[in-house]
Amino acid sequence: MQTQPTAQSYRFAFRHFYALAKPYLVSEEKKKGWGLLLLVLAMNLALVWVNVKLTQWNGDFFNALQAKNFAAFKELLLIFTGYAFLYIALAVYSQYFLQMLQISWRRWMTEVFLKDWLAGGTHYRMSLRQGNTDNPDQRIADDIGGFINGSLSLFFGFVSSLVTLLSFLFMLWVLSGAITLFGITIPGYMVWVAILYAGVGSVLAHWVGKPLIRLNFFQQRYEADFRFGLARTREHDEGIALYNGEERELAGHRSRFANVWSNWWGIMKRQKLFTWYSAFYGQLAIIFPILVAAPRYFAGQIQLGGLTQTSQAFGQVQGALSWFIGAYTSIADWRATVERLQTFVDAMHQAQQNPHEPVPPSSAALPQGREAATAGVVPLHSARESVALGDLLLLAPDGRPLLQCAGEHISRGQHTLFTGPSGSGKSTLVRWLAGIWPYALNAAHAHAPTGRTLFLPQKPYLPLGTLKQALTYPQSPDDFSAAQISEALQLARVPYLEAALEQTDTWMQRLSPGEQQRLAVARALLIAPDWLFMDEATSALDAPTERAMYALLQQRLPEATLVSVAHRVGVIEFHAQIYAVDVDPTRQGPARLERRDAESARNAALGEGAIADAPALAS
Repeated sequence: MQTQPTAQSYRFAFRHFYALAKPYLVSEEKKKGWGLLLLVLAMNLALVWVNVKLTQWNGDFFNALQAKNFAAFKELLLIFTGYAFLYIALAVYSQYFLQMLQISWRRWMTEVFLKDWLAGGTHYRMSLRQGNTDNPDQRIADDIGGFINGSLSLFFGFVSSLVTLLSFLFMLWVLSGAITLFGITIPGYMVWVAILYAGVGSVLAHWVGKPLIRLNFFQQRYEADFRFGLARTREHDEGIALYNGEERELAGHRSRFANVWSNWWGIMKRQKLFTWYSAFYGQLAIIFPILVAAPRYFAGQIQLGGLTQTSQAFGQVQGALSWFIGAYTSIADWRATVERLQTFVDAMHQAQQNPHEPVPPSSAALPQGREAATAGVVPLHSARESVALGDLLLLAPDGRPLLQCAGEHISRGQHTLFTGPSGSGKSTLVRWLAGIWPYALNAAHAHAPTGRTLFLPQKPYLPLGTLKQALTYPQSPDDFSAAQISEALQLARVPYLEAALEQTDTWMQRLSPGEQQRLAVARALLIAPDWLFMDEATSALDAPTERAMYALLQQRLPEATLVSVAHRVGVIEFHAQIYAVDVDPTRQGPARLERRDAESARNAALGEGAIADAPALAS
């Protein structure tokens, strides 16, 4: 990734800024956005006008003091009071409307990012890809706000500086007069001095501060990695405690924080050097214009008011020309944020536009005649009430062939079991049927079923919120009556959870694996899908409870077709069709599916070390 502050990288940064900002400015909220933007801009320009008037007032005020003109002194105090109140009102409301624009823009942008990230399994496909998509939570929660605040601050700062420059340039030209050097008369010499002073200062500022861009970019990444590690520890505190893994966790957190610490020291050292420079530059700018204009004052060409007015005009011009110096660290941080957001957007678009793109496998690993051009994921709802796998070839993310299908077919109502060794591609097949696994060849020859589908993985997902919301996920609790929910919990053998339905907790940590799987069975009873895919969905239950759950599902969901992945032989009796995965012992080629009858499947499973009726994890 390009992180050096070259001219080309800045062009890319502004191009990316335009790509990120344009959607909001042409969205359905464009009137509100443009209205607030123009209102704040008008107020900022009005503040510049007040500054111009105050500079003119300053010259008149000091001239009145020098002339001991008390009447003019009182009149000028009244004028100052008016300008002061106007300045305060403009400053207050420009900030107020700026914050209104910031939160409106952030709300809209956050909504768009969340929709794009969660649409159609984009978040899952992004997690499978290698690239710069680390910490999506930080990019949405922090970087969007940083992008908007930084962009608006830099924009209004630049516009105000530009208008200030144009407003005070003519004033300084008139006030500075001319100077003769080596026989050459230079009109408006203070203007040229200000340009030279700011130009040299900006070049030096860029040279001193350019490493801050790279340092700020990595600081955001390291901070996000550290927060993510802490969140992982909180989410898996029970497992860590059972393993006595606290020392290992501590070492991991120390390692991640070491990156934060060392990079921060780099920022501190470079920031210290930059602060030395910018402070010296700013302090010199206070006295420098007086020193340059002093010869004309002592020569009697200007009065004291003219000297102070010239000094203020010089300061305004020099400050406007030096905007880059004061904003350099903000630009560095803004540019890092833009890059992080744009790489996130690019990754989302790639996952959305090319969901079928696999990692090209090595030609030696593929069966003869296979080509990656036929890769793809067929949408789940294919207008057919069956599953046809054809000659589908499933791949690992690195392109390694996993599982070769050979015309397998599942009809509606034909309960089917996939069994075989771990890591042979069974769960990957379920993911493909779910429409979320993008790495497959010859997918055009296969199709998944139509109708309502539900997938129960080995570790059910229980969202944050109440237990009732977790039970009915992804549907709303309002879709089911209290009687339906109570009955589902009773049938799934977790009736005691009914008392906690309205409680909010981290249920994936609070409930045991067996309780979570029985809660998922209750979820299936409520949703009543046409196709129920179960990937080791009862592995944490003891054998009698597992058989009871399968019997319950077939009894209560007679219209649903069960497609299971399991190792336990006790589930064989609940399936009319059984496919075993035959793995190449050399692991050189893909595994293959073979049709088995119940007896041979049972014997093969026992031969592979499958559990017959011994209890699994008790819940």
